[in-house]
Amino acid sequence: MENFNYVRPAKAADAVKAMKKAKDGKYMSGGMTLLPTLKQGLAAPSDIIDLGGMGNSGIAVSAKAVTVKAGTTHVEVATSKEVKKAIAALTVLAGGIGDPAVRNRGTIGGSISNNDPAADYPSACLGLGATIVTSDRKIAADKFFTGMFSTALKPTEIVTAVEFPIPDKAGYAKFPNPASRYAMVGVFVAKMKDGSVRVAVTGAGPGVFRVPEMEAALAKSFKSSALDGVQVKARGLNSDMHASAEYRAHLIGVMARRAVDAAK
Repeated sequence: MENFNYVRPAKAADAVKAMKKAKDGKYMSGGMTLLPTLKQGLAAPSDIIDLGGMGNSGIAVSAKAVTVKAGTTHVEVATSKEVKKAIAALTVLAGGIGDPAVRNRGTIGGSISNNDPAADYPSACLGLGATIVTSDRKIAADKFFTGMFSTALKPTEIVTAVEFPIPDKAGYAKFPNPASRYAMVGVFVAKMKDGSVRVAVTGAGPGVFRVPEMEAALAKSFKSSALDGVQVKARGLNSDMHASAEYRAHLIGVMARRAVDAAK
């Protein structure tokens, strides 16, 4: 691990200033990805700006949305009675992330900013049509996730909160890697208040993505049987030591049906 300057600002504006001054700075929230990469010598930033000192955690539930501040840990979402009542699928998703150590340190803001292609939260953001609130603006989830470990965030921009519209019903199902608990395939399904349906997949490809064919089928009938005959092509999906692209394509269908059956 290389030496670096450590900064722990008390507010977002100070964090942005610190980043602008840094030669090659990195923001850190829970540190679940950054710290291992530092230890392995895969990253050597000049400055680490720790966002943990801003006190930016907490959950607010209104009649229309669940707003989760960026510094909120996975375990806080998983155990929130208010979130469970409004969007139960979010508590299921958060409760299945990593292990207890990860859930108690990792944050929603850090997860979506890192945008690991096998992370869980990007599928919830895309599946619910969430709005990502930053230090500069608001970004629709459909435009936020731009590729593998890539987002629409500017170099100095910080995620401050995520606003999830409350759906009519939603479900999440994941086939986890038995070691890391990352999603080999995870599917988030939501029927929105206006009757539209969103289906978002994580873990299967180089980035989170929606499945229009499944959305159209479920919009006609929100039942798992509506997905009979709907097949996802393997082309472009991940293929590695854990699963082939063809197997992941099959799992998308299986997890989508489970997510619909679990939706409430």
